[in-house]
Amino acid sequence: MPINTLGWNRVRYTLLAPLYDRIAGFGPQRRRSFELLAPRAGERILIDGCGTGADLDFLPPDVEVVATDLTPAMVERTRRRAQSLGRAVDARVMDAQALELADASFDAVVLHLILAVVPDPVAAIREAARVLKPGGRAVVFDKWVPDAAHASLARRAANLVAGVVATEITRKLGPLVDASGLRVEHRESAGGGGFFSITLLRKPE
Repeated sequence: MPINTLGWNRVRYTLLAPLYDRIAGFGPQRRRSFELLAPRAGERILIDGCGTGADLDFLPPDVEVVATDLTPAMVERTRRRAQSLGRAVDARVMDAQALELADASFDAVVLHLILAVVPDPVAAIREAARVLKPGGRAVVFDKWVPDAAHASLARRAANLVAGVVATEITRKLGPLVDASGLRVEHRESAGGGGFFSITLLRKPE
């Protein structure tokens, strides 16, 4: 059985919650991601895998936000951050692989540092696509092996530890996008010599 089951994800991210902003703040990358997403007034936005709510710092005040995470400790931190920012956020405990949300109910979905964490990233990105309205956008910030490359032996070895402690580091984004029905509109490096990237996706009309 894979170590990164839902139960283990909840345990490890409960333990990581107090340290999360220090090790996974990524302020410049989050800011750039929202520049590409370009949220518009009145839009409904899902932050899928919201963590401590770090993305709230970069969202305009005139959008409706639903934030979900598997880990109650993370959701509580998101609620507290929203309160400190003086903004309304509907923060809920939820599994990204089986969102309890209606079809075509969001204008945009934010997928920051989640597709490399969930046990089934295909299910997660398909769920994100399902809840997007036709023409809606999704933005992905995460770490990937280039689609045309193979993970090196060193990277596969490092993944034995990284995959247990926090996140997978040997996944590829291309196959996930292909499985989702979304299309890539833009992709750019976001640090680590291309280890991280930001990708803007769109759901066909």
